[in-house]
Amino acid sequence: MIDIHHHLLFGLDDGSTSLELSLEMAEAAAADGITHVVCTPHANSRYPFQPEVNRERMQQIQEGVGSKLTLGLGCDFHLSYDNIEDALKNRSKYSINGKQYLLVEFDDLMIPNTMTDAFYELMVAGMIPIITHPERNLTIQKHPERMKPWLREGCLVQVTAASLTGRFGKTAQAMAMQFLERDWVNFLATDAHNVASRPPKMSEGYQVVAKRFGAETAERLCVSNPKAVFFGEDLPPQPAPQKIEDEREENQNRRKGGFFSRLFSN
Repeated sequence: MIDIHHHLLFGLDDGSTSLELSLEMAEAAAADGITHVVCTPHANSRYPFQPEVNRERMQQIQEGVGSKLTLGLGCDFHLSYDNIEDALKNRSKYSINGKQYLLVEFDDLMIPNTMTDAFYELMVAGMIPIITHPERNLTIQKHPERMKPWLREGCLVQVTAASLTGRFGKTAQAMAMQFLERDWVNFLATDAHNVASRPPKMSEGYQVVAKRFGAETAERLCVSNPKAVFFGEDLPPQPAPQKIEDEREENQNRRKGGFFSRLFSN
């Protein structure tokens, strides 16, 4: 399995606090069956983003863990005005391994209506946004329909593996399952921060997906898709996201279905 969202670098954000803890997290990830990890420190107003420091600390961890794990670099990119402006000028600064994929995170309490335009600008600049853990976002939990225009625009979606086992609560769990049922999810990842409350475990999420949606889906979300991201390749063929029409299209489809279709659609 390949983990594209992991706060493994020490002393940079609310993830690992020491080299020792980072090595413990790396060992735990390898023991869980993870082979590659993208180190993704936060890039927001609270935590300064320092690419050279990130690379130095990744190398320290790589030397300590040896061949058990292959590490890469990215970030947990906060969608602020300043960040977006900088990313448009310096694409490889924030993207995963300097390639085309960019992990993006929303503020919990407010998502501007202009976000679709921001995603469009990033994609025109050659980046492919991967929306991180929307099932845990308070705004999206209340208004999951906000996802539809972003999916139509071509954004990808990463769900936290532990959401599927209920670690982040019943609402996040139900939302993650709904997104999976609609083929809105392209990746599972750990979003690991430590070895206790936020451990680097993907295998349990893999098993949940395999049992509910089939081994092929679990393999796609945990291996083949994240592998493409890690190495900057095109994703293999994906199932088309379901139920992402805008409200006008949905109303038209209901009218086309006639009275009995509308009667039994709920």
